[in-house]
Amino acid sequence: MSTTTPPPPLTADDIAAWERDGYLVVPGAVSPAACRELMTRAAEIVEEAAGDPVSVFSTHEQTRASDEWFLSSGSQVRCFFEEEAFAPDGELAVPLERSINKIGHAQHDLDDAYDRFARAPVMAEVTAGLGVAEPLLVQSMHIFKQPHIGGEVGCHQDATFLFTDPLSVIGLWVALEDATLDNGCLWTGPGGHRGPLRRRFARAGATDADGTRFVDLDAAALPAPGPGGPLVPLEVEAGTLVALHGRLPHWSGPNRSPRSRQAYSLHVIDGTATYPDDNWLQRDRALPFRGF
Repeated sequence: MSTTTPPPPLTADDIAAWERDGYLVVPGAVSPAACRELMTRAAEIVEEAAGDPVSVFSTHEQTRASDEWFLSSGSQVRCFFEEEAFAPDGELAVPLERSINKIGHAQHDLDDAYDRFARAPVMAEVTAGLGVAEPLLVQSMHIFKQPHIGGEVGCHQDATFLFTDPLSVIGLWVALEDATLDNGCLWTGPGGHRGPLRRRFARAGATDADGTRFVDLDAAALPAPGPGGPLVPLEVEAGTLVALHGRLPHWSGPNRSPRSRQAYSLHVIDGTATYPDDNWLQRDRALPFRGF
């Protein structure tokens, strides 16, 4: 998979922007060819998943009674459906290829195309530039934001879902297609990473059947999403990489446009931090987290 010439190491201005805002935008980080190749591979995975169980990903708030398909996906490559993809009778109301919310969560370690994309030099260089001492790639998602039915992703902090002690998770979000106000671009709260982590999303018990729970850590409310609120939109062109601090509140609205807004999201933690056993995402021992 080809990428553009890797950008130079992050500058002092880049680091200052990261420390001030809690996010960093790197235009042109990934080539158009690399974006197309990943979208082609995603389409193949969706076609291969036609007979898989139906698991709907809630884009507002992950349900407390998470299903086994979700909870065991840390070591798998699995498809999750859009909430609005189904008719009242339970049948798909749109074609299969337009029904998937996302593919997750271990394709960067199990699929050659995703491995090349996730471990491109620019990913490692940005991660190192932001101070991650021993990067471990723990989760990736191919997010479709389907035309007309692409769901809202509620305002959240990534460290809620990928908690470490001390906090270390960084999100590397790549626009595979242009992300605009019309098709559900990211919105972030500049400087919001300096606030507290509001809660953790954890396993409720020792087995998948026990489901999950939210553990409240701080009573401060997350910023209100949408136009007119404190969050600002990040409209970016395909190939742009956006790095997100683990405590940075961010949101994306529904896609009611006729154009999809595909993106690839990779989450990296620092191996020097402790990754708790009750984090929702766990790996089989045969597939440990690894770096770039």
